[in-house]
Amino acid sequence: MRYISTRGTAPEIGFCDVLLAGLARDGGLYVPQTWPASAKSADEKFEASYAQRAASIMAPFIGDEIDAKVFQQLCVDAYSTFRHPDVAPLIEIAPDEYLLELFHGPTLAFKDVALQLVGKLFDHVLAQRNERVMIVGATSGDTGGAAFDGVASCRNVDIVMLYPNNRVSDVQRRQMTTLTASNVHAVAIDGTFDDCQDLVKAMFNDQKFRDANQLSAVNSINLVRVMAQVVYYFTALEKLGDSAVFSVPTGNFGNVLAGWIAKQMGASIDGFVVASNTNDILTRFFESQQMTANEVVPTLSPSMDIQVSSNFERLLFEMNNRDGDLTAKQLTEFRSTGELIVAQSNYAKWITGVFTGYRCNDEQTLTTMKDVYQQTGMLIDPHTAVGLSAARQSIGVNYPKNQSIITLATAHPAKFPEAVCRATGQTPELPEHLADLMSRPERIISLPNNLKSVQAFVAKCR
Repeated sequence: MRYISTRGTAPEIGFCDVLLAGLARDGGLYVPQTWPASAKSADEKFEASYAQRAASIMAPFIGDEIDAKVFQQLCVDAYSTFRHPDVAPLIEIAPDEYLLELFHGPTLAFKDVALQLVGKLFDHVLAQRNERVMIVGATSGDTGGAAFDGVASCRNVDIVMLYPNNRVSDVQRRQMTTLTASNVHAVAIDGTFDDCQDLVKAMFNDQKFRDANQLSAVNSINLVRVMAQVVYYFTALEKLGDSAVFSVPTGNFGNVLAGWIAKQMGASIDGFVVASNTNDILTRFFESQQMTANEVVPTLSPSMDIQVSSNFERLLFEMNNRDGDLTAKQLTEFRSTGELIVAQSNYAKWITGVFTGYRCNDEQTLTTMKDVYQQTGMLIDPHTAVGLSAARQSIGVNYPKNQSIITLATAHPAKFPEAVCRATGQTPELPEHLADLMSRPERIISLPNNLKSVQAFVAKCR
């Protein structure tokens, strides 16, 4: 398997180089030359463990760059850290309505499913090459803690994670700032997540700085992270024993893109509901075929408070019939004008009948959390509530009433106790391994939204 950039000018590379590079040198995102097919159809019954299925599903992306037995053991090691034996259990909450629980990893968020494996892959590849890298990333909340947990024990990795000051939950912040490992560094930036993401991309696009500091990435700009998220779409369908629609609470578009990749590989997916909060740039795109950026509005679902969805670039590349020059031109204009328009024919071919978008404001989020608690006794976090609200809005409009629909439950409710308590009157407790999180001492670093200041800090951390 070889990989190319969505902007068309970076040289093609192999899997291990994609893992370490993150962002392509022309500013684009890596994709396979062709999307692989799954070895088996998604509606077959499998008795294998999640780790075994993961190794099988991801094998075509890796080719012969990592020995198959070694890769399977890396998967076994990665998913042994999860509290549920199924890793990603499928829970029925009403007839034809399901939650795919993705928060049973060590940091209680869906990002663990990918980043526990990505950390193992980094350590394996870097040890073989006798190299060390500096990971730089941006987080709207969950990626930071999950990335830190995934690489804190890595011998050949340093990591700096930027997060928007006062725009993540207390639990999310503390999962970054209370770690004592010397190779992890959380930095509060005076700005939004989009500002943090722009700083990261600027560091990667500064080729001299990138090479001098051996930069790498774990954000979903790194295709390997998205690859690992493809797995749970297959395993969910295998447990269901039928096709389904997936509703995905979405900010940076990586999680729903993973589902789209699974569909390209042969998974029996009937469509995707792209769920947004008040920061609804994706919903507005699916309504108007035009992407227009607005100001970021703080909400009860902060991990989705995003206006520039980086992973949309990979889908745009497909919509442009893999024309890298056109994709680069469109995205340059988008960054300049705040607007992106796609051709009607491309929209009809790639979007119509596959994606639909719905929004959910804070009031609807609280109402959905309350309804689920009253109906089932379950507590769900606000991001999951956005996805479930969007799923329910789509039934009877885009999909028939007997359509099986799976909402991705992306975070443990204890990560957002204030919102959960406000909706239900109940305060969810953190699992035992994090029970003392709120009393642990923090190591807080704050920097201005300034590229030179951030670069100076990154260079000092190597």
